[in-house]
Amino acid sequence: MSRLIYDYTKSVLERVSFDAKLFCKELDKAVRVLLPYEVEQLTEWLLNFTKEKPELRQCLLIINK
Repeated sequence: MSRLIYDYTKSVLERVSFDAKLFCKELDKAVRVLLPYEVEQLTEWLLNFTKEKPELRQCLLIINK
């Protein structure tokens, strides 16, 4: 079940990546719902995903809270 939530979260983040504000909002929701080890996995995924999207890099601060 938990893996499904993680995969769904990645899917949502990919779909809203056109808008940095919406992306940050969805990322904030995800961090509150996911388990700690899933947040670590999501962080790694985000670092790769945002390499070519510098406008989304600011949202990584949400994870570091």
